[in-house]
Order: sequence, then C-alpha cells, then structure tokens
Amino acid sequence: MKLRLQSQNINDYLGEIPPAIVYNTPLIQKTIKKIESQVSSPRERAKIAFEIARDQVHHSFDTNGDLITISGDQALEKKEGICFAKAHLLATLLRGMGIPTGFCYQRVLRKKTVDSGYALHGLNAVYLKETGWFRVDPRGNKPGIDSEFSPEVEKLAYPIRPELGEVDYPDVYTKPLNPVIKSMQESKDAHELFYKRPEEIPEDLRV
Repeated sequence: MKLRLQSQNINDYLGEIPPAIVYNTPLIQKTIKKIESQVSSPRERAKIAFEIARDQVHHSFDTNGDLITISGDQALEKKEGICFAKAHLLATLLRGMGIPTGFCYQRVLRKKTVDSGYALHGLNAVYLKETGWFRVDPRGNKPGIDSEFSPEVEKLAYPIRPELGEVDYPDVYTKPLNPVIKSMQESKDAHELFYKRPEEIPEDLRV
C-alpha cells in the first residue's frame, strides 16, 4: 500500500503530544536508555521497542481487563491497554529515540460479523532512512494473529476484507485522532470502550 502522509515535515513525527505521547517521564526514559544500551542502529532499536509494545503490554480485550490506559507511559506502567494505547507506547519510545513515527488506522469488524458493527483499530507507521515509511502493528499476537516487525513486507495483525466493509486507511497522522482520544477519555472502562470506539475515520479527518 502507498502510504499518504499528513505532513511532509519529518519533524512533525517526532514531537510529544500530551496526553498520549510523552517521552520525558522516568519510566519511558529508563526503557529508552535500556534499548539504546543494547543495540546501536535505529532499525534494531525500533524492533526492540516494537516487541516491548507488542509483547509486554497485555491487550485489554484479550484479557477481559477493565483498565483504560491512554498514554504510552501508562500502558507500559500498567502492562495493559488496547491497540490505541499500544500504538501510543510504540510512538512514545520511538520518538523519544529520534525515530519518526506516525499513527495509522483500519476499520475492522467489531466481532467478526457485519451485524456486530465496526470499530477503528490503531497501529503505527515508522520511518527509517534505509526503508522509508512502513507500517507495524503492536496489537499483540494470539492464535490467528501474527504481527511482526517487518520493514520490507508488511506483517500486520488483521487482513482487511473490503467485501465485508473493512477499510485499510493509507493515512499516516502526526498525532492520534481526536475522536480516538475522546472515546478513551469518556469511557468508564475497557468494556464500554469496546463499543465506544469510533467506527470509521470521518471524511473531514482523512488526509
């Protein structure tokens, strides 16, 4: 897929965006320093950060958890969050290491059937000099889902099925969508958020 950037200025994909992306916190800085002490190249650092967001934070819908985390720092501290929080964590770690990272979305079936409705799913786009922009999905693996850090060939969590009304948006945003953050802030728990997530990207917010 040819990705569509919201901004051509690479610096727009590096900044903090409270409340979701804040990398000057003790926990995030400790994690970044640990990553940087292990490997030296941006690609290797991005891969480790991806695996932290994918594997060390439990997906609330998989565990039937109640907690809603919004920021990357919260998700890492609590070890729990939905796809949006995990994408916020990955962006927080990568931006904190100077690796440009954006936000991407897909429209997927909520419960595997058209009758169940749709919800947005959040993932990331990452920029490396040797590869350019590519997408990764730190959602978290389970039987039937195998998402990997793969700059050359996408290995995302969900195969998108247009015939069922699902949509793979090519847009790469500089910050998380406001309706996504709003749904997270206004839901009392993750169970309510499951149904409160936006169903699609409004036309006026598409790149």
